[in-house]
Amino acid sequence: MRVVFMGTPEFAIPSLRALIQSSYEVSAVITQPDRPAGRGHRSQPPPVKVFAQDRGIPVYQPAKIRAEENRSFIQTRPDFLVVVAYGQILPGWLLQSPAIAPVNVHGSLLPRYRGAAPAAWAIMNGDPVTGVTTMLIEERLDAGPTLLNREVPIPPTMTRGELEQVLSGIGAELLVPTLDGLARQSLQPIPQDASKASMAPKITREMARVCWNNDAVKVHNFIRALNPWPLARSEFRGESLHILRAVPDSADASPAQAVPGVFLGVTRSGIRVQCGSGTVLELLEVQLAGRNRISGRDFASGARLRPGELLSSLVPGI
Repeated sequence: MRVVFMGTPEFAIPSLRALIQSSYEVSAVITQPDRPAGRGHRSQPPPVKVFAQDRGIPVYQPAKIRAEENRSFIQTRPDFLVVVAYGQILPGWLLQSPAIAPVNVHGSLLPRYRGAAPAAWAIMNGDPVTGVTTMLIEERLDAGPTLLNREVPIPPTMTRGELEQVLSGIGAELLVPTLDGLARQSLQPIPQDASKASMAPKITREMARVCWNNDAVKVHNFIRALNPWPLARSEFRGESLHILRAVPDSADASPAQAVPGVFLGVTRSGIRVQCGSGTVLELLEVQLAGRNRISGRDFASGARLRPGELLSSLVPGI
């Protein structure tokens, strides 16, 4: 059976690999255009494009998939259209193109966290569990009937990048059984309960500033939800300080009436920073803009941090 695959980031590669290694024929890959990236802003191909071209699969990169001229991509009707983190809303004519079904692999337990960043928002909200769902695609965002799903625990120190790596592997494991079940008509789609739906909008750089007025657990979840991109940040002596890893610190009570964002002292591997509601966060790994990642303790030593110094002005974040 023939499959047209649509995907863009690393998250989509395990699913594409699973299809290639199965009995299905991947006749074409549709991905996003090359875009500038890195310090030099040089044009970089999407990871899925590189993976597909290395395996001799035709690749198409329309700027806007909804444009009518893109109908020519589907020259012969495929059996399945498979979408994994493609990045654009698909037009009705494309969803109607497969003979059997358009199928999506989504990184949450739908209807929870519909949208572009389900893993980030699951961590941001402190959820202990998330998962992966395969579903039929409708023109409404992530609202189609579900097919297969699997729960995934979220350890309290796991970053979004680490979680997405796990979710992408599980999505690949669910994909081929999903297509097999649809092809045999042995898999029954289950309508979503819209009353339980929640949204997971795209994460942006503008959202990345830490609000130290929040309690330590909320700031900790915020930091790991934004790792590896765009990375949570605070201002330090006029520079941008990225915070990669942290952990709530309950070893000692914070000083009475300490101001959120104030440096309290060093630990064996980090620095203690006052947060809201009398809580304290230990920063384990940080990075000044344009410099290497270092431990919080090494940062405190190199910067000659003084107890009582503010890491940031009190600018609200999420």
